[in-house]
Order: sequence, then C-alpha cells, then structure tokens
Amino acid sequence: MTNHQKEFKQSLGLLDSTMIVVGSMIGSGIFIVSADIARTVGSPGMLLVVWLITGFITLTAALSYGELAGMMPHAGGQYVYLREAYNPLVGFLYGWTVFTVIQTGTIAAVGVAFAKFTAVLFPWFSEQHILFSLLGLNISAAQILAIVSIVVLTAVNLTGIEEGKIVQNIFTLAKTVALIAVIFLGLFIARNTEAISANFSNFWAASWTTVKNGKIISVESLMGWKLIAAIGVAMVGSLFSSDAWNNITFTAGEVINPKKNIPLSLAIGTGIVTVIYILVNIAYLVVLPLAGNPAAADVVGRGIQFAASDRVCTATVSVIYGETAAIGMAILIMISTFGCNNGLILSGARVYYAMAKDNLFFKKAGELNSHAVPAWALIIQAVWASMLCLSGSYGDLLDYVIFAVLIFYILTVGGIFILRKKQPNAERPYRAFGYPVLPAIYIVLATLICAILLIYKPTFTWPGLGIVATGFPVYYVWKKFVAKD
Repeated sequence: MTNHQKEFKQSLGLLDSTMIVVGSMIGSGIFIVSADIARTVGSPGMLLVVWLITGFITLTAALSYGELAGMMPHAGGQYVYLREAYNPLVGFLYGWTVFTVIQTGTIAAVGVAFAKFTAVLFPWFSEQHILFSLLGLNISAAQILAIVSIVVLTAVNLTGIEEGKIVQNIFTLAKTVALIAVIFLGLFIARNTEAISANFSNFWAASWTTVKNGKIISVESLMGWKLIAAIGVAMVGSLFSSDAWNNITFTAGEVINPKKNIPLSLAIGTGIVTVIYILVNIAYLVVLPLAGNPAAADVVGRGIQFAASDRVCTATVSVIYGETAAIGMAILIMISTFGCNNGLILSGARVYYAMAKDNLFFKKAGELNSHAVPAWALIIQAVWASMLCLSGSYGDLLDYVIFAVLIFYILTVGGIFILRKKQPNAERPYRAFGYPVLPAIYIVLATLICAILLIYKPTFTWPGLGIVATGFPVYYVWKKFVAKD
C-alpha cells in the first residue's frame, strides 16, 4: 500500500454527490419501520406526522450543514466541523463513535439485511443455516454473505473514486425508480377502498399497542404528553431510516466545487428522500389498513401494524402480485442495501483519513494509494465491520447509538452559532437557511427527542452514551503514547 498520491481526485459532480446522499439514506428501513411506528402511534395521521417531522428535522439539519460544508470543504466533513467549532476532543469522540459503531455497525447491519433478503431467493443464505462455531459464536451463512458483500464493495472502492461512484449511481438510480414504482402501484393500481375507509375514518385516533410473543398485550389511548412521547419514541425508526445524509460531507476532498455542490446535494438529496418516504407511507395507507390483528390469515387482516416480519412494503405489493411480491421485494431490498453499503463504505473511510492526518487514528489510514483513495482506512473499516457481522451485536449497537447520533447532530448544528462568533470573517458561500430560527428549532426538537428517549428508552440511550464515553480514555492514551508530532 505505497502512498503514490498526495491528494484526492476531485471526481464527484453534483449528480454523483446527490446520489451518495440518496443512496446512503435509502437502505432497508423504509420497507419495514412503518410497522413499528404504526404500533407505537396507532393512527394513520400520526404515522404521517412522524415521517413529516422526521423529514423536517432532516432537511433543516442538512440545510444547516450546508453552511459548514461551504466553510470547510475538507475530507472528514462533520468530524472537521466539530473539531473547529469546539476542540479536537469533541471531533475525536465523533470520529471514534463513527468508527466503533455508527458507520461500521450500520455497514454490518445493512450487509446482514442484504443477506437476509438474498435468502428469500436462495434459502442456503438463511440466518438459521449455521455453518460453524467460532469462539462460542454460531456463524450463519447470512453473516458470511454479509462479510463477502462488504469485502467486494471495499475492493471496488480501493480501485478509485470513479469506480465507487459508478456503483453508487447505478444502484441508487435503480432503487429510486423501484420505490417510485411502489408509490405508483399503491396510489393508482392497488387502492383498497376498505383500507382507505378504515384509515380515514380514524385518521387521528392515536394509541400505543404493546405486543409480546406475537400477541397484543395492551392498547393505550394517546393524548397530551403521552402522545408527544409516543411520537418521539416512534421516530427512532424513521430517523434511522433517514440517517447517513451527512456522509457526503466526509468526501468533500473529492467533490468538484465542494463549496457549491455539497450544500446543493444535501438539500436536493434529503428533499428527494423525504418526499419519497412520505409518498411511500401514503401508498401503504391506501392499500392496507393501519390497524390489524397479528393472528389474521391474510395481509389485509394483519394490516400495517402486523405485516409479516414488519415487511410492510412486501405486504403492500402482495395485494396485487400475491406470493411473487416477496421475490420482487427481496430483489429490490437487495439492490437497496447493496447500494446503501457502497455509499457508507466509500464515505466512512474519509473520516478515519482526516483523523489520521490529525494523529488521532492509525497513521496508515492517512495515506492515499495509487488510485488516490485512503486504502488502509477502507481496509480497517472493512475488518471491523466484518467482526461486528460475526459478533451478531450490530443490531443492539445501532439501537444504542441513535441517541449518540442525535447528540452529535445537535452539537454540529450548534457549531454554526459558535463559528459565527469565533470566525465571523470566514468565507461562507452558503449560509444556513432560516438562520437563526430554523437551526434553533432543530436543536430544540432534537433535544426533546433525546429527552423522551432517555425517559422511555433508557436501556438504549445510556449504553449509547457509554460507547461515546469510551472515547475519552482512548483520546488521552492515544495523545500521550501513540500520536507523533
């Protein structure tokens, strides 16, 4: 891995950058999380409210990040923003969490999702197909396929940014067109008058349905603070489905005219995904009733709340195409997750590259290979993500880290206010839309969601803070014993 290149190649245009935003956001979440949201808020109106608030929060954050991207168009993106707004420790804590969980855990989870849906076509790759045991862990064919997919995509990205962007553009375009087809199918072909009547006659009647072992334990009506709390809890799924939009900032060193194209790609990409997500959920609601019975024999009887394995999109399409829908949707989700992981792998390595340049990560990660990509950063990322695949712990880690992700988003948006004071004369080719009102609203809403999660999901939030906290001793040990001037 000789370092033949000193600088990145600027190869990503506006279309490529937008494809990274869209492709990194759309994984497997939109196909399944609406079931859990429907159980938590219990009404069609509130299901759409959750997605609308998520879209507003995501767009507001993306538009705010545009100012920072224009100011600091450097590889590492959000890591650099936090370092400059606060100090190197805060930047490191973010980069540490990105490496240990946020990026690598997501890569592992998306890789296993790819394998799960591959198993619909080829049952050999099922999670239940245990191949061998390793250090007390049962290793399934799904985990091995997930690792193979990560290795293949890493190998593609080792050959250069051009190859990585080609894969990204092809798979993002394919899954975007497919989701538009699902929207068209739901809104114009598979419309179900009974579902529409059931959903719109109880449009705002919110309730929280608790399920255990496949049976309904309780249904609690929601009003006032309980309704607000339920919306906050439900947004864990929608926010995770809408996450990773910030990954384009990591690749700033390879974007053509980054001061213009990164802010534009953030706005366009998050806007496209937000509209698609809302329309997909409307399509669900005109085909399937929201409320259902987990013991029902057909997809309509089970409704959105109890779609088999939470596969709401598959249930929606199956109204028209029956059992063949499972195959078609499996192919779509395979395309979606494969393309999503390419974007995550491509962009994540640039954070570790920036950290290495600051002597806060392995020195080799700060080198570019002959194709002008951070080869060692890509390899280290792939190794750790593969280990998480084998551990089987990535699902829990991602549940834990959504709280930490929100904390870093709040800090980054808050950094706009700080940098306007610290660096008032810095070049700002793009200024945060609606400043100071919209960024402040974002901080308030995101903080409220964090408070709700602390109260109602403590088993997820405190471990998330614990993962971030492990970065404190690592930072000081690294600075004292490892980092070289």
